[in-house]
Amino acid sequence: MATPNPVFDQEKADARRATKGFQGSDRSRAYERYLLTRVIHAMAPRQYTVELWDGFRIEPSHGSSIATVHIHSRPALTNLLRQGDVGFGDAYSTGEITVEGDLIGFLIQVYQTPEPKGIFKVVKRAQQRSPRANTQAGSRENIHHHYDIGNDFYKLWLDREMQYTCAYFAEDAMEIEAAQQAKMDHICRKLQLRHGDRVAEAGCGWGGLARHMALHYGAIVSSWNVSAEQVRYATDRAKSEGYDDRVSYVLDDYRNIKGEYDAFVSVGMLEHVGLDHYPDLGDVVDRCLTTEGRGLIHTIGRNRPRLMNAWIEKRIFPGAYPPTLGEMMDIFEPHRFSVLDVENLRLHYAKTLEAWLSRFDASHQQVTEQFDENFTRAWRLYLAGSKAAFLSGALQLFQVVFTRERNNKLAASRAHLYS
Repeated sequence: MATPNPVFDQEKADARRATKGFQGSDRSRAYERYLLTRVIHAMAPRQYTVELWDGFRIEPSHGSSIATVHIHSRPALTNLLRQGDVGFGDAYSTGEITVEGDLIGFLIQVYQTPEPKGIFKVVKRAQQRSPRANTQAGSRENIHHHYDIGNDFYKLWLDREMQYTCAYFAEDAMEIEAAQQAKMDHICRKLQLRHGDRVAEAGCGWGGLARHMALHYGAIVSSWNVSAEQVRYATDRAKSEGYDDRVSYVLDDYRNIKGEYDAFVSVGMLEHVGLDHYPDLGDVVDRCLTTEGRGLIHTIGRNRPRLMNAWIEKRIFPGAYPPTLGEMMDIFEPHRFSVLDVENLRLHYAKTLEAWLSRFDASHQQVTEQFDENFTRAWRLYLAGSKAAFLSGALQLFQVVFTRERNNKLAASRAHLYS
């Protein structure tokens, strides 16, 4: 005999009362509205309106509405109720759901929704999925899905150095171009790079940081990356601009890094590693770092363990997982690395995304011509949702500096970071 579940039994009783007297399609319609109302009310406090294709509306319980979410069809509503974030993201991408008003303000409120309870907690767990595998083969496939969709696409809205990670707004009025240069300088100062230092970089993007370390700090840099498009772009620039004797871009997995280095750096790559492979990354760093070597890992993270937004993991960033600081210690503790400095640049990433979104919107026509309108809507939701996640505190941006525990050649203060 099945064990009674008071939560489910109460939910069934409430649903029966809400649909009493309806028959056939009318009963189904009444049940949909009941479920939608229950979901929306569970997300209180909120200041947005939800409107169905036939004019049925759920208004804010108090205050004025900052946005109206229009659900234009029954299939869109059904998928939203069944699939949660994936259903919303897919329907927004196809135009079956639109948001009139403040999209980012609406998304911030969604991210600030209290933790689900009762039946909604069960449903949320069922909707979540573990990130896809980050084995060497899985990582290549995951990275190809996101980064190899075309350099011309990213050129439309990134800065001239193609920096696709959080900028550093050392001064509030900085434009994105200057803030990305400041980010790279900030990282180099944290690593205390000196002329002739050998640097291993795991995940090089389009090669901007390696280029910066070599040209402005005199470092000799070897960068590993599994995105063929990015490595080709970075290598071509190094050859044409004449510094390929100081920077080498290797089309290979970070787990295959070889050699001995004075510094190790990884910017925006840990999100793609996966918790199961943090010890592997720690092994790589331990294998390649000198006795007095320094390391820095720059990553999107969270304040407590939680999976990536299910739609983003499925459609945009397969295999992605933003770690907590505690989870990151699985990289450092097995090899007794000493953490020297932790900085959280959360609001810097919100400003970065604001700049990217502005440039993306300005390139709407070109993006749509390269792909289609559904792609453009999906990526706009991804960028807007990411900005909302950083503003709401759902996501963080950690920079962690570390070294070996017996390294006594340490800076006495943080003056070198700002002088």
